[in-house]
Amino acid sequence: MQKSDSIAAIAAALVKAQTQMSGARAAQTNPHFKSKYAGLEEVVEAVKKPFADNGIAYSQHPFSDESGTGVTTILMHTSGEWLQSDYVLPMVKSTPQGAGSSLTYARRYSLAAIAGLPQKDDDANEAEALAANEPPKKLVTKKQIAELLAALKKSDKSEEWFLQNSFKGQLTSLSELSTGQYNNVMLRLAKAAA
Repeated sequence: MQKSDSIAAIAAALVKAQTQMSGARAAQTNPHFKSKYAGLEEVVEAVKKPFADNGIAYSQHPFSDESGTGVTTILMHTSGEWLQSDYVLPMVKSTPQGAGSSLTYARRYSLAAIAGLPQKDDDANEAEALAANEPPKKLVTKKQIAELLAALKKSDKSEEWFLQNSFKGQLTSLSELSTGQYNNVMLRLAKAAA
């Protein structure tokens, strides 16, 4: 999280706004899990008036990097003070629809989190339980690693540089890349080379 030098006024305004928030209403239905959850619309509805009544506005800006698609959420106060947080999710599908779905999910959770808005999310709880029973993500092949190394070499980057500067330094080997991460990285390298 990033913030202005002082957050005294925005913190006091958030305290007041949070006393006016009752939580996001679970109005959406996920037919796959047969569960209810608070969608982005309900989260916005829950924070809009309490924020406005206390001089707080928010803004959300999408971004993507090699680790996935995310959103930067900024709370701004009439005093000029601000709070900013990034939330990134791995893209399950490297398609416009997959990016849109990840972005909407990130916007919902990021706004609820920075606002301190409680929400009961059967949808996410059941998805997490289901994911625990799924096979592990498909990892890159030796051929894909060779292709990535060649692309890195063309862009004057080394494997060591990539491991230190990608995915927040969490990879120790290229063989730990999922195929989705590989596709995102190769797309970015191709765009950079064009």
